Amino acid sequence: MRHKVVFHVDQPDHWAHTMQNVANLTTYVESEPKEQLQVAVLVNGAAITKYLDQDGQNAVRRFPEVEFHACHNSMTTHHVTADQLPEGVIVVPVGVLDLIKLQESGYAYIKP
Repeated sequence: MRHKVVFHVDQPDHWAHTMQNVANLTTYVESEPKEQLQVAVLVNGAAITKYLDQDGQNAVRRFPEVEFHACHNSMTTHHVTADQLPEGVIVVPVGVLDLIKLQESGYAYIKP
């Protein structure tokens, strides 16, 4: 069975919990041949700054199969530029609209 999920992180202190959820889910699905998983992580609000620290950079490298999204509006508000983001992070114009589009395309919404 194919599953699609988007994790929404808008608070820096929710980053670690979210990454643990991603790790638990991806580890389980890897052990179940019938399960397939497509994961996105949308980061907006103050959590956008997590992409700048070691935790955020390590997560993007640790989960290359996960699509990491960054809200451009939050980047502007928190003075984060695209060249500061880890390689592979996708900048979306509006984080909330990204969540809407992902859910409309069948992604389950999770907010740890």
